Amino acid sequence: MFKENRSAFSGFTLLGYSELPNLQGFLFMLFLSIYGGIILGNGMIIYVTVTDPALDTPMYFFLKSLSFLEICYTSVTIPKILVNLVVEDQTISFIGCAVQMYFMLLLGGTECLLLAAMAYDRYVAICHPLHYKVIMNRKLCLGFLFLSLAINVPMHVGQVYFLFTLPFCDSHEIDNLFCDIPPLLDLACADIHKSQLFVFAAAALFLVIPFCLIFSSYVKIISAILKMPSVNGRKKVFSTCSSHLTVISLFYGSAIIVYLSPRSNEITEINKLVSLFYIILVPMFNPVIYSLRNKEVKVSLGKLLSGLGRS
Repeated sequence: MFKENRSAFSGFTLLGYSELPNLQGFLFMLFLSIYGGIILGNGMIIYVTVTDPALDTPMYFFLKSLSFLEICYTSVTIPKILVNLVVEDQTISFIGCAVQMYFMLLLGGTECLLLAAMAYDRYVAICHPLHYKVIMNRKLCLGFLFLSLAINVPMHVGQVYFLFTLPFCDSHEIDNLFCDIPPLLDLACADIHKSQLFVFAAAALFLVIPFCLIFSSYVKIISAILKMPSVNGRKKVFSTCSSHLTVISLFYGSAIIVYLSPRSNEITEINKLVSLFYIILVPMFNPVIYSLRNKEVKVSLGKLLSGLGRS
């Protein structure tokens, strides 16, 4: 079935913002600048967390893993977006669309579970500080990362295969900047009820369940913070969580709107805009949020920049 679908047509057309021909040059420079900022910002986070011994802790292990995922995540979509902004042919092959979607779902799903692991790390650090080093050992941290990949890899192989065996209508125009599940389902010429159930099940596994775990962790964290007698102590402890909460709000908020909200023609443009939050804006703001709200990262980045200035 996959081969039959593949041979039926050469590929899809990513419409993106083709209805704004006069803004293609501006959008190209905008996305190129953002992509460069994502690579530079997240690359600096990875560098300081790897080279600074003071940041050799579970919290920063997860942070550098998150930054690496952000670089990979945006590299799956933005280069193709940039190409489509400067060429007339905005098509993407059938296989190319499937591969792009698979890696986007794989990296996005891994990030969801990684954010939940980061919340658990903060919970242990604040609610069980005396046992933190024993509980959050390197073996457990690596276990969280590999478990996330072990869950995501087979799940999304099945999901992408299931989606791309659907028969598609004569119109192969995807009203989006990249290959994503909701706009692809709009092109299907078959009953998509089962496909929608699959999407909701995947969204529940990678969005709702991790979000509930994060919410549960922060309920306990906030409860522990409120019991602290010192106001300054509360502020200091909460500051270690505020950057993580900000990233969670941006990422989960936009992803839930795109994957769990009902589809209609009226909100297609809104979903297209919201999807930019989790593929572009969250990776862009991630290093800014962590560097501005995290004292240790600011100090390490300061050392790095002052060293570059002297050289």
